[in-house]
Amino acid sequence: MRFYSVAERVAFLVTLIAVLVLALLPVPRLKEFGIDVGFHYDKLNHASAFAVLTFLGGLGWPDRKVQVIIFLALVGAAIEVLQGTALIARDLDVFDWVADCIGMACGLVAVICVHWISRRKG
Repeated sequence: MRFYSVAERVAFLVTLIAVLVLALLPVPRLKEFGIDVGFHYDKLNHASAFAVLTFLGGLGWPDRKVQVIIFLALVGAAIEVLQGTALIARDLDVFDWVADCIGMACGLVAVICVHWISRRKG
């Protein structure tokens, strides 16, 4: 395993934890902690988070891109279900999951381009 695969895997896991915290903390808690990151358009937050996750996952596990996509699609769906619970008291929105999937497609295109460029150079 290349050293930078380890770095990319660690970056993926740290980013995944950050996304889960941001997605699953109730809004009053986010405000209480002074957390206000992202774009003002919620769908763009979802798409960008999952694009980055897919990109890092695709670099960290280049031979398991399909598994990374399936895992992230399930994570996105789970986030939406959990956001709809009374405990978290946020909005369950299927279109947030659609934005997650669009982000995953963008991240996948980016990682495929990086792999294509690296193969052409080396």
